[in-house]
Amino acid sequence: MKLPRLPRIGLKLGRPKLWWPAEWWRRAALVALYVLLPVLALDYLFPPPLNRVRDISAVVMDRRGAVLRVFPVDDGKWRMQAHVDKIDPDFIDSLLAYEDKRFRSHSGVDFFALGRAASSFASAGRIVSGGSTITMQTARLLEPRPRNIGSKVVESIRAWQLERRHTKDQILDLYLTLAPYGGNLEGVRAASWAYFGREPDNLSPDQIAMLIALPQSPEARRPDLHPDAAIVARERVLMRLADEKLFAADLAQESADYPAPARRDFPSIAWHASEEAVRRADGPDNIETTLDLALQKEVEELARRSSGPSREGIQVAIMVVDIPTREVRAVAGSANRHTAGGWIDLTDRPRSPGSTLKPFIYGMAFDDGVASPDTRISDAPRRFASYRPDNFDRTFRGDVTVAQALQHSLNVPAVAALDAVGARRFASALAFAGADLSMPLTADDEGGLAIALGGAGLTVREVALLYAALGDDGRALPILWLKSESAAAAKQKDKPATQIMSAQSAHQIMDILGAAPTPAGRMPAALTQEAPVIAFKTGTSYGYRDAWAAGIASHHAVVVWMGRADGAPRPGITGREGALPILFDAFDAIARITPARPSGPPVREDDPSDHTPPAPLARFERENNPPNILFPPDGAEVWKDDEHTSFVLAAEGHGRLAWYVDGKPLVRNVTGDPIWRPREPGFYDLSVVDPNGRTAKSRVRIKTPEG
Repeated sequence: MKLPRLPRIGLKLGRPKLWWPAEWWRRAALVALYVLLPVLALDYLFPPPLNRVRDISAVVMDRRGAVLRVFPVDDGKWRMQAHVDKIDPDFIDSLLAYEDKRFRSHSGVDFFALGRAASSFASAGRIVSGGSTITMQTARLLEPRPRNIGSKVVESIRAWQLERRHTKDQILDLYLTLAPYGGNLEGVRAASWAYFGREPDNLSPDQIAMLIALPQSPEARRPDLHPDAAIVARERVLMRLADEKLFAADLAQESADYPAPARRDFPSIAWHASEEAVRRADGPDNIETTLDLALQKEVEELARRSSGPSREGIQVAIMVVDIPTREVRAVAGSANRHTAGGWIDLTDRPRSPGSTLKPFIYGMAFDDGVASPDTRISDAPRRFASYRPDNFDRTFRGDVTVAQALQHSLNVPAVAALDAVGARRFASALAFAGADLSMPLTADDEGGLAIALGGAGLTVREVALLYAALGDDGRALPILWLKSESAAAAKQKDKPATQIMSAQSAHQIMDILGAAPTPAGRMPAALTQEAPVIAFKTGTSYGYRDAWAAGIASHHAVVVWMGRADGAPRPGITGREGALPILFDAFDAIARITPARPSGPPVREDDPSDHTPPAPLARFERENNPPNILFPPDGAEVWKDDEHTSFVLAAEGHGRLAWYVDGKPLVRNVTGDPIWRPREPGFYDLSVVDPNGRTAKSRVRIKTPEG
C-alpha cells in the first residue's frame, strides 16, 4: 500500500522586512516636507521686525566714557541702546529671578509657566500671572498687539524666531532697550538717567527694584506722577527678591522710607560739538569723542561768563585742540542758546579773521628768504596798485623789524610781505592745509592783498587747524573729533602733512608771538613761576564785527572768537580787549585740568619738509614790490593840445613791464618807451603788469581846450 506523500516542511530563510522603521522614516520625511519646510520658509520670509530697536537715541561721550549729551529719537522718545555687559549684574540676576527664572534654559516659551498661568486663571477666574517669558515680552515690544489669546500665539512664534537668531544676552539687550518706563522713556538706560541721573552700571537695591517694577505698569507707577504707587511697587519687588535670597529681608522695609525719585533732565553738555560728533559717527550708539568733560565744562562756563548780558546779543566761540594728536578737547559753539544766534555753531561759520593770518604770511616770507625776524621793513603810507592799506590806529612807525611789525600787528608791512609771497599762492597754501579762504581772488591778485587784514572768511575750526600746525613745526593735519578718527589716524603715521612753512620759520614765528605784550592785568610768563609762554595773535575785523585771539601753549592751540551772530558791529571792542583775556583764561583752565607736559613743539629728526630757508635780506627789498605808475598817476587830469599829442608813460617795477589802455596792449617806440596817443578827450583806464603778473592801475581823464 502506497502511503500518501506528505507536504514538505521547511523554513524559507531571508532578510526580514522591517515595516515599522521604514514607515517611521517615510512619515518623518512627509512631516519635514509638508510642515517643517513651510515653517522655515515663513520664518525666512517674515523675520521678527527689528526696526524699533534700530531707531535709538544717540549717546555722545567724552574721551573717558562720560556721557555728554543724549539725543531723543524722531518720535520724541528717549530710547538708549542697552548692553548687558555694561549693566549692574545684580540687576540682571534680579530681573531674571522676578520675570523669567528659566530664561537661560527655555527656547523662547516656558510651557511650565504657561501651564501655571492657565491653572491660576481657571481657579481664580482672573489673570494672576501672565506666563510670558522675557523673549515673548521682547516680541510684543517689537510688534505691539492687543492682549488676547491670538496675540499670545503670535508672540510665542516670534519668541521662537528670536531664539533662533539671537543669543540670550542679545535678547536681553533688545528687551532692556525697549522696555517701557513711563512717558517717553524706553529702556533701562533711559530710565536710569531720567530717575537716577547715571548709567545703570552700579545700582542700589531700591533702584534695582524700581527699574524692575516700572515696566509692569509704566504709567500707573511713574515716580514723577504717582510716587505712592511707585513706592508700593518697589517694596513688593524687594520682598519678592528677598524671598529669592537675592537681598536681605530688611531692605524692603527700609525702602519704604525712601522717596520716589524725581524726573531729571538728560545730559546736554557740549551741545554743538555733540551734533558734530553725531554727523561724523557711523552709528548713534555710544559715540566716543575726543572731548574732555572737565575742560568742556570750564570752556562752556568761560564762554557764558564772558558774553555779558544776553540783551547785548554778544556770543563767544572757543575751541581747544591738542596739538600732538590734533584731537578736539573742548568746544563752545556759542555762549548760550538763549541769546540771538545761540543755536548756531559759530565755530563753523566763516567770519573775517582780522590779523590772525599775519603769522603765516611772515612765515612763508621767511621760507622765501625775503625776510627774517630782524629784517627792516617800512611802515609808511603806501599804495599797492589801487589798494592802500592803513594801520588800525591810523599812525605809522617808519622803519621797524619784521618781529616788531608782527607783534604790533602793523598792516602795511603785512601787506607788503603778502605781496612778496603772492596772495594767490598764500591762499592756495592755506586751502591745501584745510583752511579754504571764502574769497575769490582776481586774476592779478590785487584784491587778494586784503587777505592780510582779514579780507576773507575763515571759521574758528580753520583758524584752530592753522595754529595747531604753527605749534607743530608748520605741519597741517585735519582736526579730529572722534576716538575712532584718532585711532585711524594713529595707524597712518606715515601720512604726509601739508607743510605750511618750514619748522625753522614756525619756531621763529612762535618766538616772536611769545614775546608780544601780554594783556592788561597779566604778568609776563618770564616773571611768573612755571607759567607757560603763550604765543598769541589777536585780530579785529573791519567795523569791529569780529574780535579774535588765537594762541599756542602747553601743547594746545586755543582760538577765541567774540561778536554777534548777525555780524552787527560792536564799536571799540578789539581782539586784544575782548577775546585775548578769554584766551588766557582758557589756558589757565588747561593748566588746572590737563597734566603738564614738556614745553615746546615735538622734535622730529630727519624731517624732509624741514629745511633751512635762504639767508634773509637785511632790508625788505623794493624789487619785491609790485609795479607803481608814476605818470600819469591815478586820478590825474592830463591836457591834450591836438590830435597828434602823445605821452611817454612811466612806472617803477621789477622786470619788463607791459602796458594796457582800456584793456588793449600799448605799443612801444623804437627806444622801448611806452607811447600813448589818446584820440579824444574822456576817461581812460591804464594798467601796467610785471613779469610776475602783479598789476598797478590808474584812471586818467584827458581834457582838451574844447572840453
